[in-house]
Amino acid sequence: MQLVVGRIGRPHGVRGEVTVEVRTDEPELRFAPGIALTTDPAARGPLVVESRRWNKDVLLVRFEGFATRDAADELRGTMLVIDSADVVPSDDPDEFHDHQLIGLAVVTVAGAPVGEVADVLHHGQDLLVVRRDGGQDDALIPFVKALVPEVDVPGGRLIVDPPEGLL
Repeated sequence: MQLVVGRIGRPHGVRGEVTVEVRTDEPELRFAPGIALTTDPAARGPLVVESRRWNKDVLLVRFEGFATRDAADELRGTMLVIDSADVVPSDDPDEFHDHQLIGLAVVTVAGAPVGEVADVLHHGQDLLVVRRDGGQDDALIPFVKALVPEVDVPGGRLIVDPPEGLL
């Protein structure tokens, strides 16, 4: 599975740097000089990081072969992606990456099937978007231990203990 780690924005300056909208918790690792990044659309890459620096809270990256502002502008809107297999699993048993949760079967503590995790939203509170069985509307379940007591990634399931009315 491909994971987006950044999106290239506008050029910065005249030496080929571009702004990058960071979509990873590890920008120092993902945008280290010498790293090759796959792109979406694929025809624009792979791109090799030549240099990177922070300007206030904005990541500026220069890619090999794009030494001018005009050349860098051709990359605008390009998504920078990595393979999910390249992501090191966390040592914390209660921490998960979104791609690990998406696709897990959701069942209640009583064993009743609910559906499948379709997405994970991060809006102050992490929410699991569960595509429900039987064509019902999607359910939003706060991703907290009280409501999601067990996540079994190897087993492909997630157990929920929803309060009355949540589902």
